[in-house]
Amino acid sequence: MFDAVWITWYIHTSIRSEDKQDMNYSTVNLNITESAEGSSASFIDIMYIIEMCVCSINVLLGLFTHFYVMWLIVTGKGIASEFFYLNLSVCEIGNCVNCFSDILAIWFSSIKVMTYFLLGLGITGRPLFQCLICVERYLAVIHPVIFLKYKPVRYRVICCTAAWIMILGSCLFCLLMLSSQKLYIYISFFTVQFLIFLSIQLFCCLAVLRALKQSGPGERGRGREEENHTKRRAFHLILITTVNIVIIYLPYCISGFFVIFSEQAGKLSCFCSG
Repeated sequence: MFDAVWITWYIHTSIRSEDKQDMNYSTVNLNITESAEGSSASFIDIMYIIEMCVCSINVLLGLFTHFYVMWLIVTGKGIASEFFYLNLSVCEIGNCVNCFSDILAIWFSSIKVMTYFLLGLGITGRPLFQCLICVERYLAVIHPVIFLKYKPVRYRVICCTAAWIMILGSCLFCLLMLSSQKLYIYISFFTVQFLIFLSIQLFCCLAVLRALKQSGPGERGRGREEENHTKRRAFHLILITTVNIVIIYLPYCISGFFVIFSEQAGKLSCFCSG
């Protein structure tokens, strides 16, 4: 979560430093700049402490929780229906490992490469599997014939294989972009991803809600009640995952738009001054 803040702060300060060099400020302005850099250093120290606390909590609670979820799925009888949840738990365990390596990277800089690589699990893996779960529930409610046709586990294995290939590509992309300091491309990448995943989940949520509204109040019967219960359960699940992705990735999106705006404003000011 804090990587977007670091990158936003880094690009924003670099843009401001370039503008200052081009405009050739006076000595008074340089003194103000030095005091601002001191305050920014204290701000970064505070952010480091907060990041370590959040990462520690995530590692301690996340590993136990997701290993327990995986154990329940594997030992249960519904591994085919919960296959996407199983892969999501594996992805979340990778995110916990990423948090642990992020803590170690404060003292061992060589581990930072591993942190860059595992960022793809959080940026692409988590929202991708959440979208697959939402689409599965959408098909079960809106298109039950298609859902029953592709219900066997082999189709879920194919979807998850394609998803993990995309996640691996995202991990390599994050590693290359962050290692080469191409932060603007990296931020644009996860901002566009957030908008795509959020649009898919909102579409599924609204479609299931519309299906619930179409059930008339005069329709009774045990079959109808069970069908409405299934629809409501699917709607609540999609709503929870949608709210989850908004809470987690909205700061990324806001930071991304801020960086993109700052980058464009910096280029425009350099063009005008030139």
